Amino acid sequence: MKTPRRTSLTDLAKALGLSASTVSRALADHPEVSEATKQRVRQMAAELHYQPNQLAAALRKGRSNTLGVLVPHITGHFFPEVVNGIAIEASKAGYNVMICQSNEDALQERRNIELLMNAQVEGILVSLASTTQDFGHFDAVSQLDVPLVFFDRIVEGMEGHHISAVVLDDHAGAYAAVSHLIEQGCRRIAHFTGPLHLNIHKNRHQGYMDALRDHGLEFVEELVYIDDLQLATGARGMEHLLGLAQPPDAVFSSNDLAAVGAMQTLKAHGLRIPQDMALVGFSNEAFTALTEPTISSVDQGSHDMGRTAVQQLVKMLAADSADGAPRPVVLKPRLLIRDSSRRK
Repeated sequence: MKTPRRTSLTDLAKALGLSASTVSRALADHPEVSEATKQRVRQMAAELHYQPNQLAAALRKGRSNTLGVLVPHITGHFFPEVVNGIAIEASKAGYNVMICQSNEDALQERRNIELLMNAQVEGILVSLASTTQDFGHFDAVSQLDVPLVFFDRIVEGMEGHHISAVVLDDHAGAYAAVSHLIEQGCRRIAHFTGPLHLNIHKNRHQGYMDALRDHGLEFVEELVYIDDLQLATGARGMEHLLGLAQPPDAVFSSNDLAAVGAMQTLKAHGLRIPQDMALVGFSNEAFTALTEPTISSVDQGSHDMGRTAVQQLVKMLAADSADGAPRPVVLKPRLLIRDSSRRK
């Protein structure tokens, strides 16, 4: 079935026998248009279900009132919650949002940036795809003085008058998770991590190593499993660890999905959690409170991250370019201790 064409300003003007400019002024309540004509125009607009093109009107005034949002994906709990925080805060500030996802693909990320720039968004909020290692497309955005706020996954060291960031203290979150496992009596702690060129995984990995060192435990390279941190890779990672001559007694995973995969493998082998193997994840996905046993995790404050990212962007939109970008914001993580790691 063919979708009915949207009524245009030209259609409305033709139906009334008026010029498009007269109809436009009437709808804008211009004082030079008589009340009788305004009434005719409003009545016909209602009959034809005419809706003004708000974006076109905004662009004629030099503004789109739209912020671009680019995330790796909109699955799971974390990114949807961040986007929800962005949408709520943007609405409060009088902005609409245009949301794109890269699907963890660097090429798609570049295409999405072009799409957002062509849509003349007033600023962009972005979390990097896991495969992105060339940042030239963001340099192009910065050179056009379009405000850019990275969140969660950021380009470290990228600076400019229109660039800021909102991140979690991933190092502190990982350090707290591993310290908790050590306090529970764990001594041979493995680590599931994603690509270490991403700031989140690099910093969580460093937090893991620092916690081991500060508690007098040796860092063992064979206990680090690097993959894309999906359900299946968590299961594979645990199979790998169980095949070692000396398996670990705990796992700190850089995300919750891999922790669930590890849990499935442990159960298949008849091992008890946390008695035989303790688990701690990262992100506090909704399912971590529903598994058996429930999974300890580091909460990232996803909603606050989205809200704060918009606040950073709005500050840049309101400020003179000479003021520079607001300082990056570092949010504090919160360790939620549940049954998967509680031995005492």
